[in-house]
Amino acid sequence: MIHKLKKRRGIPAGPLRVIGSRAQRPGPAVETLEIVLKCDSFGTVEAVTTLLGKIGGREVEIKVIHSGVGDVTKNDILMALTGSRLVAGFNVGLAPRLEQWTKEHGVEVRLYNIVYTLAEDLGALARSLIQTEPEERILGRAKVIATFKSSRGSIIAGCEVLDGVLAHGRNFRVVKAMGPVFTSRIESLQVEKRPVREVRAGQQAGLKVTGFVDVRVGDYIECFDPPVGRRSSAWSPRGAVLRFDENA
Repeated sequence: MIHKLKKRRGIPAGPLRVIGSRAQRPGPAVETLEIVLKCDSFGTVEAVTTLLGKIGGREVEIKVIHSGVGDVTKNDILMALTGSRLVAGFNVGLAPRLEQWTKEHGVEVRLYNIVYTLAEDLGALARSLIQTEPEERILGRAKVIATFKSSRGSIIAGCEVLDGVLAHGRNFRVVKAMGPVFTSRIESLQVEKRPVREVRAGQQAGLKVTGFVDVRVGDYIECFDPPVGRRSSAWSPRGAVLRFDENA
């Protein structure tokens, strides 16, 4: 009777049980890898759950949203859809024709028989979820040693390159004592009135600044590449079964 009631209410039958969510941590947002865990015994489930709870830190955690004993089944695939679409199995196998289900539902199943391999692998997956903010790249830095009048709304900044490179077409900014005051793109570089594509450390060049004429001797020019997008190599489920066997 209990078995029938579970089916009517949409609760999968079997030994699966829900593991309570960890209390939310104060501070910055924490990336969470939510998994379904299947093991060969309840004792192993408890041990592996405890081990996974110790992985991570202030930025990432692994949360077991459901766990159970025995082979990975269709119910596990459906439960994984409520989390990160990942099922981790330790010393267990697969129910018949389950690989097709993983493909159809986009759920990844990872099977292990060494607990440390399981911990290291899932830890790496969790850490890959941490979003890393991109950083701009400073290409070169120069000091303004002279200024020359140019066309209206423009000025030529005579620069000595201190390090790196100033390159035509790249971004630059004018930096004063209080910080950056103007940003644009290098449209003209000249060495002894000859157009050049780039100048390097130790060289002097004239850089045309258009749209900002308050460039003074002693200011600095920074050439840089701006950050592009967010750098992330985050794991995502492949809809497949992966086996991490000690004999592989």
